[in-house]
Amino acid sequence: MTKGSTEELVDSLLVELRRGTLVLTVLSQLEHPEYGYSLVQKLEEKDAAIEPGTLYPLLRRLEKQNLLVSQWDTSDSRPRKYYKLSKEGKEVYERLKMEWLNLSKKLEVLMGGENDGSD
Repeated sequence: MTKGSTEELVDSLLVELRRGTLVLTVLSQLEHPEYGYSLVQKLEEKDAAIEPGTLYPLLRRLEKQNLLVSQWDTSDSRPRKYYKLSKEGKEVYERLKMEWLNLSKKLEVLMGGENDGSD
């Protein structure tokens, strides 16, 4: 494999890896109401940037799946749609979070970063 094709492969695999964590990333930030742009900024500040073109369709999909509830705020000159976790969304988030933490521990052991206790 050439250096260029290796870089392209790694880039492609990184995109897949990030895509797999997007739902968990977004759900983790919606315990309190956020509108789309504020969520983009919040994630950027936490070094978990997400493109608006990726975020907005994801928010709509999560709402359709009953994981989020939304409410329009029209008190400002610019109406904003605020999203937050629904009751079901909180349950799903907690389960996904536990699964992620368990998987992370397993990967840490597999990649040699932690003693698995078998010594």
